[in-house]
Amino acid sequence: MAKTFRGGIHIPESKNTKDCAICEFPSPAVVSIPMQQHIGAPATPLVKKGDAVKAGQVIGRFDSGLSCPVHASVSGVVKDVEMRPSYTGYGKTAYVIIENDFKDELSEEVKPYDGDIYKASAEDVIEKVKEAGISGMGGAAFPTYAKISSAIGKAKDVIINCAECEPYITANHRLMLEEPETIVNGAKILKNALNVDSVIFAVEANKKDAAKVLSKTIGDDKSLKVEILKTKYPQGDERQLIYALKGVELPAGKLPADVGCVIFNAETSSAVYHAMKTGMPLIKRVVTVDGDAVNEPKNIRVPIGTSYEDIFAFCGGIKDNIGRIISGGPMMGNAQWNYDSVVMKNTSAILALFEKDEKKPSEGNCIHCGKCVSVCPMHLMPNYLAAFSKVDNKEMCEKFNILSCVECGCCTYICPGRVPIVQHIRNTKAQINAQRKKMAAAAAEKM
Repeated sequence: MAKTFRGGIHIPESKNTKDCAICEFPSPAVVSIPMQQHIGAPATPLVKKGDAVKAGQVIGRFDSGLSCPVHASVSGVVKDVEMRPSYTGYGKTAYVIIENDFKDELSEEVKPYDGDIYKASAEDVIEKVKEAGISGMGGAAFPTYAKISSAIGKAKDVIINCAECEPYITANHRLMLEEPETIVNGAKILKNALNVDSVIFAVEANKKDAAKVLSKTIGDDKSLKVEILKTKYPQGDERQLIYALKGVELPAGKLPADVGCVIFNAETSSAVYHAMKTGMPLIKRVVTVDGDAVNEPKNIRVPIGTSYEDIFAFCGGIKDNIGRIISGGPMMGNAQWNYDSVVMKNTSAILALFEKDEKKPSEGNCIHCGKCVSVCPMHLMPNYLAAFSKVDNKEMCEKFNILSCVECGCCTYICPGRVPIVQHIRNTKAQINAQRKKMAAAAAEKM
């Protein structure tokens, strides 16, 4: 029987590209690479206008705290370094614009691990992963080296998140079918580095073909196993994965390592393998391009910093009456405002939807049906959180644990009153977090 969690919803899967093999995107003429592609401090540009760069070269880093180095995804000349809006819409970040020389020159910095990658120490793996600039590729973008570090001595199981529960997205599915050895080998490296007993590959029931391929790739290794999860959203959230697989609820404010688990996305595991085996940093990723407004939906492997305009052109262009472009899935992704948006390390999908599909009815009123409460995977009371958010009552929002909301959108999806619950919650969460950050900075100045 497929394992699952309490709450959540089943929504139309729209996995239109599940049979579309990964194709290589032709090298773009220009890439615009943001210095903020990860949770933590943005990288500081190390290059300036006119500098020559090679593919894989570090072009940005910040070593004084949680951050990730950023690398050139093509060889060429730095056309400019400029500030642009962040892909989330909050604030601005520096972008390094590189004009491609199409020579595909690889940086001398790119070097494979000198030794047996499956016996590498935790310190060596952490250093190699950090220098490769790998951050969570499922969407969260948490620096992978920091996740490994925080789990040492705590984790007993590595979980490879292959759920891919958002509608449309099939990038991980195709990677499992076409390059399963890279995912499995990355997991073996992580298993050894963390000195854990087992690795679990968590796959939703709608990807049994991928589960079969992974099982075949694993072979006779009893420390690695594939578990089938019920097809339900948001099955890919780390808290729901842990509950489905272990029957343990992750307490608020705690990390998976605190309950003996550490979770990596399937493509993140693959990136770890490539970093150790070849030394190649994270400069490309697989992206699903789909939506009713896309002429030729595809799964593509594309250089970081490639514009949506170039990607849509490669996919046969987009149809008229486009209403919205989304980076990521339709439930938790971020709407983009123009075609200059670019692929980042955590861009799993780019969706283009018709205007008729993205139009929302005007906001209604809560009818107190309780449906949002019944589907909330975090067991919160979204109806109260939305109500308190609308009247700017942050104190009551905090009492009702608003910061525990994972913003999955189940509440908004199910609401018959047409209340944009998750948007109200998201706005208030951002305000509370900004207040806390400001208070922490003020306290630090007084010390």
